[in-house]
Amino acid sequence: MNSRRDFLKTSALSAGAMAMTPSLFANATHGKVPKRFIFIRKSNGIRPNEVALPTFSDKEKALDGKKQPLEVGLGKHELPGWLRALEGHKQHMTILQGLSCKMSENGHWSYSSVLGAYKSGRNSLSGIKRATIDFELAKLSPSPFGHVELSLTGNYSSFRTGIVAGYSAPAPHQRNYCYADPQTAYDELFKSVTNPGAVKSDNAMLKFLQGEESFKAEVLQGYEKLKLSNHISSIESIQSRNRKVAKMSGAIAKYLPELDKVHANGGPNATSPEKQEAMTEILIAALITGLTNVVTYTIDELSTPVKGLPGNEGDHISIHELGHNGGYSGIPAEKIREKIRMGHIKQVATIVERLKKVPEGNGTMFDNTMILYFPENGEGHHSHGTEAPFIVMAGDNCNLDIAGRYIRLPYHATEGHKTIGNWYTTLLNAHGNPIKHYGDQDLEMSRKKFDQAGAIKQFLV
Repeated sequence: MNSRRDFLKTSALSAGAMAMTPSLFANATHGKVPKRFIFIRKSNGIRPNEVALPTFSDKEKALDGKKQPLEVGLGKHELPGWLRALEGHKQHMTILQGLSCKMSENGHWSYSSVLGAYKSGRNSLSGIKRATIDFELAKLSPSPFGHVELSLTGNYSSFRTGIVAGYSAPAPHQRNYCYADPQTAYDELFKSVTNPGAVKSDNAMLKFLQGEESFKAEVLQGYEKLKLSNHISSIESIQSRNRKVAKMSGAIAKYLPELDKVHANGGPNATSPEKQEAMTEILIAALITGLTNVVTYTIDELSTPVKGLPGNEGDHISIHELGHNGGYSGIPAEKIREKIRMGHIKQVATIVERLKKVPEGNGTMFDNTMILYFPENGEGHHSHGTEAPFIVMAGDNCNLDIAGRYIRLPYHATEGHKTIGNWYTTLLNAHGNPIKHYGDQDLEMSRKKFDQAGAIKQFLV
């Protein structure tokens, strides 16, 4: 550790994020059961036909194919093959079609924009226009960590490791950090139990830095004083979080996940399924212990290497190549893409099933949890953003009237169409933020003078 900057970088929350989001470190809301949100981002798009129900009637199939509004109960239908792991949970499931995301980045990557409903200028810091929806929801359900971001991304040949730049944003022009491998996430989130000596050392360093920065702030003026004040606030936020987490060490120890040795040192030899399963265990433990109520998980992006995929165990698969219809070992791209999605949904099912087993209030933790699985870039590998299918798993207390249904909303740039901005506004309004509209407007909808502001009213309870 060479400087205070290095120290704060390797502390579990970045200085900038904390300075801009002090509300995330408040106490949990006075005994009230918190709402939880899990955002699972995938790459390579989700093509609308991939989530269409195979048992549609001829009339329903025609309406869906023409992208006309449609609503049917899932209980009367079979799910697409890759979603079958959720068959036993259809009463809590929503397949949501017809949303658009043209106001965010499209094409190969969306970066921060798909969770913020804005154009980000690719991955530029200056393009981050507002706090992303996950951070806005985290403000409504405070917790010690506030928000946790996980990712399984890479450089095509290997996975990223350590603490790296994430895609969520706590505020304008601020990029979140994320845990890029299971071992790092485990070490940082559960440090109070697994390595209390390191926490004690961190706290001693923080106390020293607080005193040093406070002394400097007394003699500075103007902008330099403001910068130091933000720095001091960040240090105090880490200290506050560490105190809260220390009090939770008993619960953390009880639900501490077990990691296989293959994940040590970043897990260079771990397969993709092994990494996904380990991250899922960490995600579940972080929620059950109360360390966080909001998790954003980039389960893959185009540069994520796929290794050890069932049926293609010997292949080093490029998700980007799959997007250009490249197959492996005689297996076509379509089939491999489906297997990748099946692996994702297996993790979603694990989260649902585990949370349904944890008592909370008069029910279970899942009753107060919403999982959103969605493509970061819309309807395909080279997307235009006209469609952005969402798979939603929502407990009984999630304040939305959408469960157990396949819902297709009016198509892009037609009367009644809804964007991801409308969807995010709905989530915020339903859970305590009365914002009139979250996100940027769709330009084509604006040109046609269609109303596009506000929540999706039929979804609100």
